[in-house]
Amino acid sequence: METELSRKLGVEHAIFGFTPFPAVAAAITRAGGFGVLGAVRYTAPDDLARDLDWMQEHTDGKPYGLDVVMPAKKTGGEGNPAPTEADVEAMIPAAHRRFVQETLAKHGVPELADGEASGWRITGWMEQVARNQLDVAFDYPIKLLANALGSPPADVIQRAHAHDVLVAALAGSAKHARRHAEAGIDIVVAQGYEAGGHTGEIASMVLVPEAVEAVSPLPVLAAGGIGSGEQIAAGLALGAQGVWLGSLWLTTTEADLHSRALTRKLIDAGSGDTVRSRALSGKPARQLRTEWTDAWDDPNGPGALPMPLQGLLVAEALSRIQKYEVGPLLGTPVGQIVGRMNSERSVQAVFDDLTSGFERAVDRINRIAGRS
Repeated sequence: METELSRKLGVEHAIFGFTPFPAVAAAITRAGGFGVLGAVRYTAPDDLARDLDWMQEHTDGKPYGLDVVMPAKKTGGEGNPAPTEADVEAMIPAAHRRFVQETLAKHGVPELADGEASGWRITGWMEQVARNQLDVAFDYPIKLLANALGSPPADVIQRAHAHDVLVAALAGSAKHARRHAEAGIDIVVAQGYEAGGHTGEIASMVLVPEAVEAVSPLPVLAAGGIGSGEQIAAGLALGAQGVWLGSLWLTTTEADLHSRALTRKLIDAGSGDTVRSRALSGKPARQLRTEWTDAWDDPNGPGALPMPLQGLLVAEALSRIQKYEVGPLLGTPVGQIVGRMNSERSVQAVFDDLTSGFERAVDRINRIAGRS
């Protein structure tokens, strides 16, 4: 499953696997793909350095990358410093805080114990946090820097290129893809409506060929609704030079969701059990539909705040929901491909299934074309 891009990066299969779990990212790389570690959870640079050290020891010298979340326009500057977390916290209306507490109380969600950390606070969506992550990352031999919010600031692209690191940006439309190409990125990830997490409104089957045409000869990766080798073949047939897979790894044995109830919920879910909601971050993100997303999407509620306010507002609540495994509220970002994620398997087993399915699809097309 080689393409020009996979050969350039030195990987056997043109499968790019995004994941927040170092063990999954390393296993993807070892299996012959390209593991991409999501950095948004790392608010402390030392924690990111620790896990990149681990990646170095467990990728057998094969390439891997990092995914950050930062706005395209640089904020702050002389006389206009970037807002701090406290500055952002102060912008959250009291009515929204009450709504969170009322929703948790309705479902009997316990408080965290005194002194217990509130878990992941989504400050990785703040530019300065992402920049601190890059200060760490460029000390490691990463081969790719991806940005989930599109093109990173121009100085970040320049810095990555100075380290011989390719830059990828996610796009939800051909217009976005062209904008990324003009900004100087190297790879466009065309992420369709079906994808988990932040995503646009155009389906992959429509988006991928539009993006390929819009940015040629830049390589495009197909993302969204891909969880089988046959779907990988379809993406490559549409002109992509690889695929970007995220949701599929959530039920692998190497993943660390910290919740057996959530793993079971993912395994039991069908492809119609997700929703694009602003409940998580303030931007539309596909995730499991739950009573939590329903509450935020209810027109009688206060509505989600813009990014990054919503993420900061709900961070502690989501930690409580996950810790106490409150079933009706328990969810996670995931794409419509969740309907295929019906068992726990190792990353290698997933790869074996993907490659065999790809071979079946190629054989089928060759038979249709009369070539075998």
